[in-house]
Amino acid sequence: MPPQTFIFIGRSGCGKGTQVSLLEAYLKKHDEHRHVFYIETGERFRRFIKEHSLSSRLAHKIYEAGQRQPDFLAVWMWSHLLVERMVGNEHIIFDGTPRSLPEAQIFTTAAHFYNLERPHVIHLEISREASKERLRARGRMDDVKEEEINSRLDWFEKDVVPAIEYFRHHPEYNFVEVNGEQTVEEIHQQIIAKIF
Repeated sequence: MPPQTFIFIGRSGCGKGTQVSLLEAYLKKHDEHRHVFYIETGERFRRFIKEHSLSSRLAHKIYEAGQRQPDFLAVWMWSHLLVERMVGNEHIIFDGTPRSLPEAQIFTTAAHFYNLERPHVIHLEISREASKERLRARGRMDDVKEEEINSRLDWFEKDVVPAIEYFRHHPEYNFVEVNGEQTVEEIHQQIIAKIF
């Protein structure tokens, strides 16, 4: 198969990481000689804010306040990896980005620059309540306090939903929406069926 680009997007706790792992395994099985370049911004941010640079300290303050990081920093999290590591014949999987309409628009400029043909945007749709339940259950350090969970879900609706709608209506993307409240295997099978 030709090199393809995948963007996983959805509310916190929707299962992006799990589905990315399953897709990565599928790609390695069916296109074993092609590298899969996985870019996961959430974990990168969590590592970044533990560093001691000025930027890391400022980002940590934003994180502690439960706010969304600025677009320029979010774009840097993935764009410098493309610039430094992309070779041009790999599959690329983005997990947790873009998180705003401006970031989605900037992503399109990167897609044009690298000639990424018809990237697949996989929206794992779960309700706000399902998201809350899953976040409480996984108990990660940023999933503990109710007000922090609500703040993250609020900025998802305010900032990420416009990015989702941008991809949904953009003719250069293959927008795939899947009910993320099904079993892990059902979700995976639907993603495969809608993409390949």
